[in-house]
Amino acid sequence: MTQPTFIRFHTPSIGEDEIQEVAETLRSGWLTTGPRTARFEREFSAYVNSPHALAVNSATAGLHLALAGLEIGPGDEVITTPMTFCATVQTILHVGATPVMADIGPDGNIDPEDIQRRITDRTRAIIPVHMAGLPCDMKAIWSLARQKGLYVIEDAAHAAGACYKGRPIGAAPSGKAGVSDAVAFSFYATKNLTTGEGGMVTTHRTDLAERMRILSLHGTSHDAWDRYTEHGSWYYEVVAQGFKYNLSDIHAALGIHQLRKLDQFTETRSRYAEVYNRAFADLEEVECPPDDSRCRHAWHLYILRLNLETIRLDRKQFIEELRKRGIGTSVHFIPIPLHPFFARLPLARYRCERALELYPRIVSLPLYPAMTEEQVHYVAQSVKELVQSAKREKYIAAGSAMPYYQ
Repeated sequence: MTQPTFIRFHTPSIGEDEIQEVAETLRSGWLTTGPRTARFEREFSAYVNSPHALAVNSATAGLHLALAGLEIGPGDEVITTPMTFCATVQTILHVGATPVMADIGPDGNIDPEDIQRRITDRTRAIIPVHMAGLPCDMKAIWSLARQKGLYVIEDAAHAAGACYKGRPIGAAPSGKAGVSDAVAFSFYATKNLTTGEGGMVTTHRTDLAERMRILSLHGTSHDAWDRYTEHGSWYYEVVAQGFKYNLSDIHAALGIHQLRKLDQFTETRSRYAEVYNRAFADLEEVECPPDDSRCRHAWHLYILRLNLETIRLDRKQFIEELRKRGIGTSVHFIPIPLHPFFARLPLARYRCERALELYPRIVSLPLYPAMTEEQVHYVAQSVKELVQSAKREKYIAAGSAMPYYQ
């Protein structure tokens, strides 16, 4: 197969609809939070079937607002996973609470059994992260939260378009199904739905929605668009200590059309993931990412697992060899306890051995709608050729220690 032009790890799918909407926004004279942001919130709310959706400038902002809106702070503990981007843990620190790490299960998501082991009389909330777009075991987490009187805030940065047992991530409660207090989505440049920078936080709770909206813009009672349409252009009241977390109409203009394409994007990602799965199914040198037939995987990431005992390459060398073949990759994520900043904090005592064992093995392959099928097949074939050429004649003896590579 002919090597194509370098395949980036990610390229966004931005079409003429988005470009035209942004141009019209620029011509409208209203650039900050306004009518397009309000429309984006309504349409996202309808998409996930949640009564409240607040557009914010990042998923980090959404998580912070949810924690602050639930009045979680100093003296409180919040349990989350070590396999996440640092923002999940940083937001817990932002409100003065203590992050507690619970280990992962075989699917790479937080393990409900380990959550239970980490609960103390100071625990106030759980933040599960839908790793790579695969929903966590929310039934077990919701059950545990009800038993212990805990809040649940979902980090759905990877999960726009995902469904848990037939319900969109972020949906309001239905029948006997459980529900989280808030769900934060990311619309960063690499995400399944992008606004360049941005996010959304949903909730079924009217009180929390109102509180987060106030906190999202300096604690003022009305944003600029509300003041313009309802109270004249000058009047507002500061009613709380707040933040600067609003999303502009320029960003929302992108999101409106990205949201309308999200199901199509998810279908393409799923189809490409299946190409990879078929290509790697019979290879003992690698493992395909976990999936769950009860859920719709958003396939934000395709995280391949290397069986390092079977090949003569470590993860760093594997990445370098793929780059030589014109393929960009990444790693998601370096476990929280391995970062120098977090290693200095008390949370470093939560070793989370399963996360540390998995980390040296993971490589994220390119997976996004802007790829061509030829590129997907090229990546798959390159991985196959690479691991087979690097196959060990004999496996390392059982129990041999493997180093951690960054």
